[in-house]
Amino acid sequence: MTKTTRFLATEDDTLALGRALAPLLAPGMVIHLCGDLGAGKTTLARGILRGLGYEGRVKSPTFTLLEPYKFSKLYLYHFDFYRFLDPRELEETGFREYFNAESVCLVEWPEKAPDLPTADLQIDMRAEAQGRTTAITAHTEVGRRCLDKLTY
Repeated sequence: MTKTTRFLATEDDTLALGRALAPLLAPGMVIHLCGDLGAGKTTLARGILRGLGYEGRVKSPTFTLLEPYKFSKLYLYHFDFYRFLDPRELEETGFREYFNAESVCLVEWPEKAPDLPTADLQIDMRAEAQGRTTAITAHTEVGRRCLDKLTY
C-alpha cells in the first residue's frame, strides 16, 4: 500500500490536485472519495473533470446519485451514495454495471455501499480551519502506478 498526504490551503489547490490526477486515470479505475460534508470531494471531482477537458457544469450527484460524463474514449461516472440507507441499495439501483473495464468511477460516500469493487485509489479529505488535509492511498497496483506518477 502506497500513501501520500498533502495539505490543500484553498479551493484552487483542490482543483489543481484533481487536474493533476486526471491524465493518470485509466478505464477500469475506481476512486473512493471519503470525508465529511464540505470536505471538498465534489470540488476534487470537478478538478478531475476539468483536467479531462470537461467545461460544463459539475454538480454534486447527492440527489441524483449519479452524474455520467462521456468523453471521446472515456466514460466517467461520479456517484454520491450519501443518501443510501441500506447497503443493498447498490444492487437495487443497478449501478453495479457501471463498474467495468471501460469506466472510471468516482465514488463519494463509498462506506454507504460496502460491496463496491476495491478502490484503486482512496482519497480521504478532512476540512480544517485553514483548508483541508488530503491523504491518497493506493490499494491496487494500478493505483500505485498512478500515485507514483502524481505530481502536484
